[in-house]
Amino acid sequence: MKPAPRTLRVETPRVFLPLLEKKRFRGASGGRGSGKSHFAGEDLILDCVETHVRCACVREIQNSIKDSVKQLLEDKIEKHGLRGFTITEREIVYRPTDSLIIFRGLQNHTASSIKSLEGFNRMWAEEAQTLSQRSLDLAVPTFRSGSSLLFTWNPYKKTDPVDRLFHENKGDPDFVWVEANYYDNPWFPEELRRDMERDKRRDPDKYAHTWLGRYMSASEARVFKNYTVQEFETPNNARFHLGADWGFSVDPTTLVRCFIGFLRGGMPVPDPKGDKLFVDRELHKVGLEIDNTPAFFDTLDPARPKMAREWPMCADSARPETISYMKRHGYGRIKPSIKGQGSVKDGIEFLKNFDIIVHPRCVHTVDELASYSWKTDPKTGEILPVLEDKKNHVIDALRYALESTRRGSYTLANIS
Repeated sequence: MKPAPRTLRVETPRVFLPLLEKKRFRGASGGRGSGKSHFAGEDLILDCVETHVRCACVREIQNSIKDSVKQLLEDKIEKHGLRGFTITEREIVYRPTDSLIIFRGLQNHTASSIKSLEGFNRMWAEEAQTLSQRSLDLAVPTFRSGSSLLFTWNPYKKTDPVDRLFHENKGDPDFVWVEANYYDNPWFPEELRRDMERDKRRDPDKYAHTWLGRYMSASEARVFKNYTVQEFETPNNARFHLGADWGFSVDPTTLVRCFIGFLRGGMPVPDPKGDKLFVDRELHKVGLEIDNTPAFFDTLDPARPKMAREWPMCADSARPETISYMKRHGYGRIKPSIKGQGSVKDGIEFLKNFDIIVHPRCVHTVDELASYSWKTDPKTGEILPVLEDKKNHVIDALRYALESTRRGSYTLANIS
């Protein structure tokens, strides 16, 4: 069939211009907001309008059509007001050039089933960092001479098969590869810009990986990246939250004080609806005898002697005898924490909702926030959804301190 004349013109960010030459292997990697997927989608739709295209849009796993780029392509067709496209549940067809776009998950293919893609002259692999070597080995030979394979991905590890494919063939005339980030996108949305600036300010590692396309660093295993260390004056009207964790021979006994609020003009303003958690006092001691614990807790704030006796305090319920002792010795407002399945992770996630501001005198709090981590697989280095049970005594005390606030917020959310 005679190809239809080009009727669609799209503006292309300069960074993607090298990809307009349909070399056999085309790659676009980089961070979020770079416009990689939008370029790939418009490039494919333009090809369908201009010439005969049979394209397989693939990813490693596609459990349903919702996992594919089909909706993005539909949006591009609608944006440009194109006619002649027929969109079914699983395919997109352009009748004037007899072009066809299908959507597949490569993990489900075998050496026999992949042959169904023979005769296709385009492939677009989105989220290509997840492609296995097996999937690449199956797919690449299926697309024959004259075909063009486009890979778009956010880098994860240097050892990912798609990264190796393009690194090892750098300079090969069949390959073209561009790296694109948010600053290359002239239409970078303002909403994403605010997200980017927030990550840049709060979490340099996340910013580098998510927005600059850097490889996932080992520091990604750290749980807390939402904290800063800075001096501040504690307001007299602060609503304090106190939490205690018990220890003795190896583990420390800890007491931590914090309050919730906002920063205005660089000054803390207490407010239970605030997005900042201020940690202003801590106590931390290994080998503390139970008999000496009440007097030790009395030293939490030298300017407010024995204030820890006056405010509600939540403590580790694993030591009921210690809580009972504290109650009998002047700490009548202490109560045990409520533990249960998922309580640790729930408490951690609640803490991560805040910008945590730690006074520099709270050295143990700073140390634990910097080092508390998820476990990693010793062989692969992959981050596992299991928390390391170490460097967490102040963290536990913080969880206990905010337990009533956290559970109260969940109750309100469930009611509404």
